[in-house]
Amino acid sequence: MGKFLRFAVVAVVMVIGASSLQHVNAWGEDGHTWINQVAAEKLPKSMPEFMRKAVDRLGYLGPEPDRWRNQNSEPELKFSQEADHFIDMERIPADFGEFPTGRYGYMKKLYEKRAALLAAGTPQKEADELLPDRVGLQPYITMEVFERMKVAMREYRHALANKDKKKAQGIENNIILYAGWLGHYVADGSQPLHTSVKYDGWVGENPSGYVTKHGIHSDFETRFVRENVQKKDFAGLVHEPVELKNPRQDYIAYLKESNSLVEPLYKIEKAGGFAAKGTPEGREFVNKRLAAGAQMLSNLWYTAWVESAVEPPDPYAEKKAAAAAATPKK
Repeated sequence: MGKFLRFAVVAVVMVIGASSLQHVNAWGEDGHTWINQVAAEKLPKSMPEFMRKAVDRLGYLGPEPDRWRNQNSEPELKFSQEADHFIDMERIPADFGEFPTGRYGYMKKLYEKRAALLAAGTPQKEADELLPDRVGLQPYITMEVFERMKVAMREYRHALANKDKKKAQGIENNIILYAGWLGHYVADGSQPLHTSVKYDGWVGENPSGYVTKHGIHSDFETRFVRENVQKKDFAGLVHEPVELKNPRQDYIAYLKESNSLVEPLYKIEKAGGFAAKGTPEGREFVNKRLAAGAQMLSNLWYTAWVESAVEPPDPYAEKKAAAAAATPKK
């Protein structure tokens, strides 16, 4: 490959990935591991025993999606799932309405809003802020993995009912994988900077003089957590899970709550709350956000288990009934 062609390929990869590189890993390895572990430790005895015993395995899986982000060795994997780790709530138009069911409906709606802006004369650079990979897909990957886990749990119940222990054991492995994988995105959602355009330094009007230099993101979620927080510091804030009556709506509300804490986070940072050993206020803030992630995760696991006991409607029921009615009786 000639020098010019090699340069062109590198340039294209950099451009494709540029919009997704904005959000770095949430919570670092420690926070992701602990959130999964604490969520598992809070599971009630009504949950399958194999899940309650998988604390270490679930903890290991917490950082798993961040292991998929090496652009030098796995660029397709990295760039295809970067937008799953965040959602910039401030980019969502005020008249956007409800989040559509399914990521493609959401993407279509964003593209339509972008097209309307362009038609109204909005500069393309500004309109491009509504591209799905700029806004983020965080709630969608979360619900997709949640539903994968629920399906696996339903299949597990079927295997137990049929006394197929070998099949059940195989499904157990799937459930643990999905549960641990789900934990990563739920934990991302509890980190306020993963819900905001102000992900690594304040942008826009700044009358309060918050930090604008990059570095706050990793300093807050990785360095500060590693040096000043232990799992036991927030585990007591997490209680036994509750069933979520509308997991999707509850999760979006959870993201909105996290986004509402962006400015309080910057305010604490300005006061030195995350510098060195930080302040009591800084440590309390971090512990509450880690606990929020563990609580939501445990709630989702529990909800998936409860919902898996209900058989879904047969999508072909009407066609089967019509065919049966049309069949001549002997």
